[in-house]
Amino acid sequence: MTDLALNSAGFVFFAALVILVYYLLPEKSRWVFLLVCSAVFYASAGIFGIIYPLAVITATYISALSLEKIAKKQTAYLGSEGASLGKEEKKACKKRYVRRRKAAVLICVLFDVSVLAAGKYLSPFIGGGISKSAGLGLILPLGISFFTLQAIGYLVDVYRGAVAAERNWFRFALFVSFFPAIVQGPICRFGELGKELCAPHPFDEKALFRGVTRMLWGFFKKMVVADRIGAAVSTVAGSSGLRGAYVLVLLLFYTVQLYADFTGGIDIAIGFSETLGIRLPENFNLPYLSGSLKEYWRRWHITMCSWFRDYVFYPVSTSAAVGKITALAKSKLGKKAGRRVPLYIASFAAWFLTGVWHGAGANFIVWGLLNWLVLMVSEELEPLYARFGNRFGFTGSAPYRAFTVIRTFALVCVLNLFDCFPKVGDTLGALFSLFSVRNAGVLFDGSLMNLGLTGTDYVLLAVGIALMTAVAAVGKKHDLRDAIYSKPYAVRLAAIVCLAAAVVIFGAYGIGYDASSFIYNRF
Repeated sequence: MTDLALNSAGFVFFAALVILVYYLLPEKSRWVFLLVCSAVFYASAGIFGIIYPLAVITATYISALSLEKIAKKQTAYLGSEGASLGKEEKKACKKRYVRRRKAAVLICVLFDVSVLAAGKYLSPFIGGGISKSAGLGLILPLGISFFTLQAIGYLVDVYRGAVAAERNWFRFALFVSFFPAIVQGPICRFGELGKELCAPHPFDEKALFRGVTRMLWGFFKKMVVADRIGAAVSTVAGSSGLRGAYVLVLLLFYTVQLYADFTGGIDIAIGFSETLGIRLPENFNLPYLSGSLKEYWRRWHITMCSWFRDYVFYPVSTSAAVGKITALAKSKLGKKAGRRVPLYIASFAAWFLTGVWHGAGANFIVWGLLNWLVLMVSEELEPLYARFGNRFGFTGSAPYRAFTVIRTFALVCVLNLFDCFPKVGDTLGALFSLFSVRNAGVLFDGSLMNLGLTGTDYVLLAVGIALMTAVAAVGKKHDLRDAIYSKPYAVRLAAIVCLAAAVVIFGAYGIGYDASSFIYNRF
């Protein structure tokens, strides 16, 4: 996709140069340098792709200022005319200005979403390619899904009065296009990151060490684990003859690949930002230790889930239209059932849009709606689970917790399968083959050696997965990077050298491998 892909040698040199120049510059001009670096990074993926973020940035910037202008007009008018206006006139005036503000938000959101649709969803249909349409020359912009959500979230926050509109176009452009987070997140809020990007950040040796080690750990997860196991995932998913027990392998391998790939990319983004003294929000919290799908989505891609909760779920659930439907449901079905209506409708909207956000294919929409269905059924059965657990007294036990974790992990594996095949029918066929094709022996007779991996690869994967598990388990109670930094300088240096050597020596290179783009790039 680009010579500056996060897992490329080009990015390593680019990042090192950015860190060096960043700390050599005066603090007050560093944010300008970051904006230039973001533009260079973005242009490296296709110069014409810059049109998309520029359009979104400019439209959102103007709309946010318009919102504040309308609010000031309302305040000024009510201040000058307020004494002579009656109660009803004041209410009518406020409604008039609210409608104007809502119209400004709606127009801008529709524009931003149209840009997203044109760049992400239109080109595959008119010329087919994820990067460029042969028909209209449309280019899929780098990180379009992420910068669009950030821009919309900022606009809504300005409308709600949570943040003030940024008056400097260039500072706002940096917030939307900050290059470490533009590829796959985390999705940031202006209130968290806007001022952070432009604030002074004196050189901090500890922050540099923590950032570099986290980046290297991200490279390890991506290059050693995700890209290596990806060879087997591609082999099974790409061959219609590998079904039955092979699908079980695909379920497990792809779930491991997705975790190592996505968290690895996030580690690189957060780690690089940390070297500059800039804090990005965490995006994962041991998701595969979740005891339910609801808990899983509080731990996986945290910033995306919180975005859809705050900007889709809550607005839909409290909207006037849903209020009318709720009132009707209460009158027909009773108050208890009617109170559930906002939850069903708002959750449906959030998960439908989450699926569409991931991709234009029916597989993503089905994936989103299946998540919604499981969550709603679980919500309804939760009281039954509680009564059953209390009746037999095993709810709080360690074995029951282990059971719920394994159950949730298996469910997540099945849902992830919709990402492996472009057609829903192929996914369902693969799942059905688990029960219809009897070939469990391939798991033990050496057939797994024909999936593009050697015995050495399986050993490296086992070690890599064990290391990821151990680091996650220890990191739950102790900050490993702080612990290493507290050691003598030689120990710190050895940790960096060992991590770097592991990536260089054991990373997936050569025939049969590809240091591929991150999975979430295409989302």
